[in-house]
Amino acid sequence: MTEELPELAHGNAYYQNLGGGRFRSTIHAQGAWNVHEQHMAPASGLMADALERHQPRADMRMARLSYEILGLIPGGGFHIETSTLRPGRTIELLQAELVADGRTAIRATAWRMITSDTAAVAAIEDTAIPGPDDCKPYDGSAIWPGGYIRSLEMRVAEGHRPGAGKVWLRTDHPLTDRNDSSDLARLMGLVDTANGIAARVPPGKDSYAFPNLDLQIHMYRRPEGEWLGLDNAVSFGRDGIGLTSTILHDRQGPFGRAEQILTLRRT
Repeated sequence: MTEELPELAHGNAYYQNLGGGRFRSTIHAQGAWNVHEQHMAPASGLMADALERHQPRADMRMARLSYEILGLIPGGGFHIETSTLRPGRTIELLQAELVADGRTAIRATAWRMITSDTAAVAAIEDTAIPGPDDCKPYDGSAIWPGGYIRSLEMRVAEGHRPGAGKVWLRTDHPLTDRNDSSDLARLMGLVDTANGIAARVPPGKDSYAFPNLDLQIHMYRRPEGEWLGLDNAVSFGRDGIGLTSTILHDRQGPFGRAEQILTLRRT
């Protein structure tokens, strides 16, 4: 059973919004590698939410999110600081930092780009995957511990194997107890799960740990809805470094890609 730590907030949401950019994580945000840390997935969703709310413009949207994981993400209280690194009329670069215990645990940057009508030349080369209604239930908590994994509903397509798979995710838990986040922010709060849906080796003792050091997301379309589809492939190199590559989907089809660089460690 997942350890429920006393410093974690309680409730249905992943985070308790304390106001002024301050938050407290709940058991639903608990990580899989360490019971005292947050999972990167909901933390990245919360940071995407903060970036969307930073000096918003109706004529622009975020097209790339880049997260650097600078160390363990502590459970409990923290705050998020947002800023504009590069203002512009058609392109802006934003930054968010998740600061806990006096240390920046995650640094995120986002390119926000002006939108225009390019329907006449729109085309997508990524291939659609079977929808969630055509997939079977999948119990990720049978493989991974932690409150975050337990918070998910997961479905798996045929052909799933170690190293590659197609999995759909959704959650009934809002990002914060204010329950006012966009579809984009909530779906970004699921993307980091990609590193665990088709692990090449089982996590745990006498195997390998393979945490990711970053999360890079590129979106050629703004996603919608509650379901996130992950078309996933995991590669392990010979020198202790791996890569998880994922095509991202909503019910309408592919909308972008994600990459995660991995450090491979014997357990």
